[in-house]
Amino acid sequence: MDWHRADVSVPTRAPTGSTAAYVCGDEAALLVDPPDAGDALDSLLSDRSLAHIALTHHHPDHAGAVAHYARETGATVWARRGRASAFEAATGITPDRLFSGGTTIPTDAGPVTVIDTPGHAPEHVAFATDGAVVSGDLAVAEGSVVVGAPEGDVRAYLASLRRLHARNPDVLLPGHGPRIETPRETCARLINHRLARERRVRDAVHDGAATLDEILEAAYEKDLTGVRDLARGTVLTHLEKLAAEGAISWDSERAAPNPAE
Repeated sequence: MDWHRADVSVPTRAPTGSTAAYVCGDEAALLVDPPDAGDALDSLLSDRSLAHIALTHHHPDHAGAVAHYARETGATVWARRGRASAFEAATGITPDRLFSGGTTIPTDAGPVTVIDTPGHAPEHVAFATDGAVVSGDLAVAEGSVVVGAPEGDVRAYLASLRRLHARNPDVLLPGHGPRIETPRETCARLINHRLARERRVRDAVHDGAATLDEILEAAYEKDLTGVRDLARGTVLTHLEKLAAEGAISWDSERAAPNPAE
């Protein structure tokens, strides 16, 4: 089962400046993550009959054209169970059906299976066929994925990467950047990167940094021009994880080492 890709230029914080939409099938096809209507995506859909539309998550650079293609094609629109209201707020359209992890969406090329992959966003999922997984913003071939407040959850993100690592697909098809030919190595790299950042946050707190901005300055040694808000949100999610695990105390304003540690 092949996935076909269209890269669509769209406002996004991703360095690519575009988001990839994916299509599986021909006569009863599934469209995943239509970021905007445009020539590349229209061309990909021109000789296909679209039956289903779904999102890996609701961020605007992945969801911008759901309503457009639903109206144009009459396709069934799917959303994550428990997140239908958020989906409607993000897309402007009420979903027709709901999925959860393990749900299969039928296409003429075969069934597409939903995989739970929260962390980058609470509703984040991936879509699997044979050895390929459309992975949204779970992974990138180079660099790292933002897992930041208010929606990001580092614990969930790490669990999602481990779940995908255990699944051991042949290839990941990400929302940004090139396809990932080494999924297990990439998942391991992203897990290690996230844990290394967590160690820097924890060390900063143990060295006396208390406020979010103090910890941010200690945890990052690079220039944060243009991405400071993303880095700040990332540090906050790590503080929340460390506090939930009892490694530090954090009252939403100040952090301190946990005396029991």
